[in-house]
Amino acid sequence: MKDNPLVSIIMAVKDTESYLPACLDSIIAQTYPNWELIAVNDHSSDATPRILAQYAQKEERIKVYHSDKPRLIPTLQVAYRHATGELINRMDSDDKMPHDKIEVLVQEWLKYGKGTIIAGGTQHFVDEGEVGGGFLRYEKWLNEVARTRSHYREIYRECVIPSHCWIIHREDFEAAGGFQPIVYPEDYDLCFRFYRNGLKVVGIDKILHYWRDRSNRISRTWEEYEDNRYFDLKLRYFFELDRDSDRPLVIWGAGRNGKDFARALSNYASNFHWVCDNQNKIGKEIYNVRLTHFDEISSLESPQILIVVSSPDGKQEIQHQLNAWGKLPVEDYWFFS
Repeated sequence: MKDNPLVSIIMAVKDTESYLPACLDSIIAQTYPNWELIAVNDHSSDATPRILAQYAQKEERIKVYHSDKPRLIPTLQVAYRHATGELINRMDSDDKMPHDKIEVLVQEWLKYGKGTIIAGGTQHFVDEGEVGGGFLRYEKWLNEVARTRSHYREIYRECVIPSHCWIIHREDFEAAGGFQPIVYPEDYDLCFRFYRNGLKVVGIDKILHYWRDRSNRISRTWEEYEDNRYFDLKLRYFFELDRDSDRPLVIWGAGRNGKDFARALSNYASNFHWVCDNQNKIGKEIYNVRLTHFDEISSLESPQILIVVSSPDGKQEIQHQLNAWGKLPVEDYWFFS
């Protein structure tokens, strides 16, 4: 069993009758045999429970339960209580696995052991039409993060590990809080808890998950995901994990993102510098903070810089300026959007 650990695949299931058979077939087709699927029905109103029962009858590794509380995180909690595997993976019931997903994740994990999360790449797909441009950009960025293993360096920008594309030892998972906090987005909060617990993330430059884009996915329909910049979540963890109160704090960016971020930041810090390159805004006061030119940064003693711009060109220009200064180590600045 040392080289063939049992993997518990945790899956919350709700109203996915159209996609569930393909999902389950992709799990059954895994080249790695030692897995159990813990599938928990979250009060589905379609044929989902019947499909789960049919598959569980044919495949003993599929174990089906029903959630006693609605919504995603309580359903994941129910699933985890029934999991018996040494290693934990999560799956979404409308997605699909490449045939070697679990084998690749396990074999990579065995090289490192406890204290390590293995994270792979992802690819979006749709049954009809085209994948949304925002999801394609996110996919490209996620796969670059996995390839360069820059998960914690990029963690304040967006969720760095897809919720379905990682494997971890159950002791590490529980030490990080598992599915316990009722915080959405649950996958992003979990990434921060991995970071807080000092777990190493090893990225794999390989597509290990097929992620379905559809109009009624919860990231499009739930109110918890409406403002998907998650500034409050990011700031809460930044002030817990990376903020040095003895150093000046700087916001760079005065567009819509920068303004909203400054308003959120005011709940955590009463004193910060705010810089930009927009001549129409330099010298003005917004939220009782006077905006200055970004050159002010060079006069500050060891500042911590939070960069909040939305356009790729703007981010690139700021990165060029940071590189030109040369004296700021990457540990001193973070992109927050």
